[in-house]
Amino acid sequence: MKAFEKNIRKVEPYVPGEQPKRQVIKLNTNENPYPPAPGVSKALMQMDVDRMRLYPDPTASDLVHTLAEYYHVQDEQVFVGVGSDDVLAMCFLTFFNSDQPILFPDITYSFYKVWAELYRIPYECPAVNDEFRIVKEDYYKANGGVIFPNPNAPTSIYENLEFIEDILQHNQDVIVIVDEAYVDFAGRSAIELIDRYENLLVVQTFSKARSMAGMRIGYAIGNATLIKYLNDAKYSFNSYTMNQTSLACGVEAVVDKAYFEEHVSKIKDTREWTKKELAKLGFSFPDSQANFIFATHEKYDAKELFEALKAADIYVRYLGGERIKNYLRITVGTKEEMETLIAFLANYNR
Repeated sequence: MKAFEKNIRKVEPYVPGEQPKRQVIKLNTNENPYPPAPGVSKALMQMDVDRMRLYPDPTASDLVHTLAEYYHVQDEQVFVGVGSDDVLAMCFLTFFNSDQPILFPDITYSFYKVWAELYRIPYECPAVNDEFRIVKEDYYKANGGVIFPNPNAPTSIYENLEFIEDILQHNQDVIVIVDEAYVDFAGRSAIELIDRYENLLVVQTFSKARSMAGMRIGYAIGNATLIKYLNDAKYSFNSYTMNQTSLACGVEAVVDKAYFEEHVSKIKDTREWTKKELAKLGFSFPDSQANFIFATHEKYDAKELFEALKAADIYVRYLGGERIKNYLRITVGTKEEMETLIAFLANYNR
């Protein structure tokens, strides 16, 4: 080791899903298989290229206001960032500064460990139970903050608002973050609880239900004081995080509610069809309430099946890990894509 290396911060990075350059059936990164709302294309066509020489609005006021109207909150209760990963990273930096460990499940979004280690935040990971469900009583003990996805990833399990509120009632002296990247495919959002719990922050994204993973738009909703703290940290870090194109397209994606609801419903219908077909083939999985299915088969090695699917140009996600080493995470694509997947699985190892 060279002398200067002892002062370099080293972390084990998050490994994103593979992004193949050629045409495949891509069911590995939970992207939406349908295009964004038509207004997004219109906004792109009408972009004034000359404005690109100017900095974007640092407050992202148009997008913030549009989101505030959509969720019936005040503008001061909305924070936006470059994808929910950027928003969550800013939350870790801003809110998790206690000597006590923060708490998040042992099977969950693996970026949480990366941020905790990057920012040198102590953490503990209470184990989900044998059905992959979060055990709420494990979050009653003293801690420096709580974060978990709902639905959880990669398990796809959604917990109702009574469950969320129970955790909030036992953690009123720390920040509780509910990461709702997939909530549009599930049930009620914890945004309903923000007026009752000043320590609650709810994070969502445009990457899944709104078909805009490539635009990188995420947001947090909470009480105005928490949002001010987030903005103070953001402006100390990077004042101009959102580019002009994302801001304009983000507004159009929110205002077209009918298109949004139609395509969320289509994905949910395809998900339910796929669950039935997988069950017929002997696969088992938690009852998915996300846009993916976390599936296993007692007769198949998941890593071998992953490789066989990839060889057939069907990409799913193999995550590994001691408790989930025989599971695959399968994004819900179009009905045609899922039919191709099922046809492959029906003939696998025959």
